[in-house]
Amino acid sequence: MTAISFNNALGNHSEALQLRAKRAEVLANNLANADTPGFKARDFNFQAALKEAVEQRQQDAGAVTTSLPLEQTHSGHIAGTGTIDESLLYRNPSQPSIDGNTVDSQIEQALYARNSLDYNASFEFLSSKFKGLKGAIRGE
Repeated sequence: MTAISFNNALGNHSEALQLRAKRAEVLANNLANADTPGFKARDFNFQAALKEAVEQRQQDAGAVTTSLPLEQTHSGHIAGTGTIDESLLYRNPSQPSIDGNTVDSQIEQALYARNSLDYNASFEFLSSKFKGLKGAIRGE
């Protein structure tokens, strides 16, 4: 007999929910920089990231980050490190602007809205699963 675990009961929706939240941050960053000269729109391959997250069952969804030292050009600067998310890809623009910005606000808004709907669907699915598990525990 196999033990019941959250991973078995919830499927891949918990990882999908985390990835949708991360993607919302990336898309929101793109929208926030729509007027920044030279900004390149970024996104990630959701299907590949979900597949990796399901395989590894990690909370960070398998995103690979590399630490970068920050250069101090003045003794008064604060020392620190930054990170680069290597799973982010650059979006190929259909019509880049003259200033080098590749963000198309309408496309980004549509992708953000779709991502929001998918996030809500995963959240509702998880909510119903937890209600079912609570009912099973209570013997209902």
